[in-house]
Amino acid sequence: MNKGILYDIQKYAANKKKMVSVLIDPDNRNFGQLTELLTLCNLKVIDFLLVGGSILGDGNIEETTEFIKERSQIPVIIFPGTVQQISNKADGILLLSLVSGRNADLLIGKHVESSFKLKSSGLEVMPTGYMLVDSGKQTTASYISFTHPLPADKPMLAAATALAAEQLGMKLLYLDGGSGAGNNIGADVIKKVKEHTSLPLIVGGGIKTRESIAAAFEAGADMVVIGTALENNPQLLNELI
Repeated sequence: MNKGILYDIQKYAANKKKMVSVLIDPDNRNFGQLTELLTLCNLKVIDFLLVGGSILGDGNIEETTEFIKERSQIPVIIFPGTVQQISNKADGILLLSLVSGRNADLLIGKHVESSFKLKSSGLEVMPTGYMLVDSGKQTTASYISFTHPLPADKPMLAAATALAAEQLGMKLLYLDGGSGAGNNIGADVIKKVKEHTSLPLIVGGGIKTRESIAAAFEAGADMVVIGTALENNPQLLNELI
């Protein structure tokens, strides 16, 4: 019996099984490259496919999700950048609360707007404490959210923020450098967050090498998310995994 994606993530994290997910941006309209990437994901046994982004321009999340589901059995999780990024064609959704910022819309406002649509979608909802960490340059996520990222050299601040998210009832934690991040999340930040919390920890942003994946896992990440690095070069997955 399938108990759900959150159950699987929690079980994998508890058993020290490291997870790798690939983030697919619906605004990337090259379906030839996406087909190539999905073929590689199926061969590499990627754990989850995330779909979404900070903005939604020409992309269509329903079309992209359906395209993915037709070509892969890997569970699809929506990684929403806006309230419009909800599709019942996916399997679940990370309900992100941007706890690193002080923008009320992204802490609760947008969640109120989307609550009934989300309920009727039938998606598995996974409340997630989402934290942007300074990656050395402004990213789309920080610009669109009107928030400042957590300082990269203040790991205890990240830990306190993550602990507050856990105490508020979040089920997952997500440390992100943002789309197109200059640097990946530092090991000291990951270690402190993991040391002071008990939730499964997802880390993304700036992951472009095998070394950065290994470093994130060694520091305590339960799941790494690879995105931008694969958009123009799906074959890079062969080098990373």
